[in-house]
Amino acid sequence: MQASLRAARANLVPGLILQAFAGALVAAYFFSGTARVALERVAQWRVEIGPLFGVVTTAVFGAVVPFLVLGLRAATRGRYTGAQMAALTAFWGYKGLEVAVFYGWQARVFGEAGDFTTIAFKTFVDQFVYCPLFAVPCTWAVYAWVEHGFQVGPLWAELRRPDWYARCVLPLLVATWGVWVPAVALIYVLPTALQLPLQNVVLCFFTLLVVFMTKREPAGAK
Repeated sequence: MQASLRAARANLVPGLILQAFAGALVAAYFFSGTARVALERVAQWRVEIGPLFGVVTTAVFGAVVPFLVLGLRAATRGRYTGAQMAALTAFWGYKGLEVAVFYGWQARVFGEAGDFTTIAFKTFVDQFVYCPLFAVPCTWAVYAWVEHGFQVGPLWAELRRPDWYARCVLPLLVATWGVWVPAVALIYVLPTALQLPLQNVVLCFFTLLVVFMTKREPAGAK
């Protein structure tokens, strides 16, 4: 629980900045004609390109851009090998498909209206069903596997611990809620075709957060 609270406190300010940026984009869509035209063009590209749009853009924002950011700092420049980055790029490419399908399913089940009730239902299912039961544990497992150089043994040993979820997933989940609960509510205000592009903007920050929260500790560290 202490790790979860530390994660929440550490990411409070960056999360608020990111949410303000996401809110500005949503406001621009509704109140700026120029921004609305530009964003609708993005939505049109997504429809024209099809599933490949989600694969490529999510891979870029989830892996490629964070990798470039890590490369700007000497302390993190050698964090991942080429093979590790390829694995993370493939993972986020797949997640682009998964999230697009999930958003589409939410739109079919709850509708595409932007009223409070619809947004609340979508946000609840997203953050308090999909994330704790599937998305966050899977993301933690993939990053932990990559951090251990693709060795299954250390990951399996961690998963077998009775406190695995509380120790490993819960801190990341709390950090996830701090970033994504407000961001997802803003995402669901937009038309379905624009939800994935906006989530990719938030994703860029979130993957950097995951990198530091799943970093393998040196041997002997507690």
